[in-house]
Amino acid sequence: MADLRIEPHPLLRAAGFVSTFAQPLGLTSPPPWLADLLRIDAPAQVHRSEALRTAVRDMLRHGGYKPTGRGKPASEYLVRAAEEGGLRSINTAVDACNVVSLHSGFPISVIDLDTAQPPLHIAIAAPGTSYVFNPAGQEIDVSGLVCLHDAAGPCGNAVKDAQRTKTSDRTVRTLSVLWGCAGFESELEAARSWYSELLEKAGASVR
Repeated sequence: MADLRIEPHPLLRAAGFVSTFAQPLGLTSPPPWLADLLRIDAPAQVHRSEALRTAVRDMLRHGGYKPTGRGKPASEYLVRAAEEGGLRSINTAVDACNVVSLHSGFPISVIDLDTAQPPLHIAIAAPGTSYVFNPAGQEIDVSGLVCLHDAAGPCGNAVKDAQRTKTSDRTVRTLSVLWGCAGFESELEAARSWYSELLEKAGASVR
């Protein structure tokens, strides 16, 4: 990830990698074993904790963002959704992201690398910054939130990724960013490693 610049942040510990799929995501179905891991009680190599949940929120607050309510970390949303009704399978790239985020407690962004506009960098979004995050056109205000940026602006973060760079049936290459935090470096590496293993088992190449 030498081509992904990360601006200094005292609490952020990010990890990332690029995945390449043999075919566009829309031409294959996620393997059943991967969809099974979307269960809240599924066996996993990583485990979330209350201490990590608190540390993630503290990291996101550093720039002035308030990670509460509808703006809470995506990993917390996944836990609640899995407990209340279960998580639906979407595609191999998103399923692997959601599995690792659900069980590790780290929020994770996954974007279509071919729809992003280089150069890429991670930095706190400027005041007054927002973007559309779903097909309905709803926007999220990301002012003060540490985000993945491309040449067009913020496109991903620990809360909601931008609609313009989300995966689709045409996606072949993805960039995943695990939003880790200081004090949980070993847990972050374990999550990154398991994430890579799941994608490779599903037939993707990871670097």
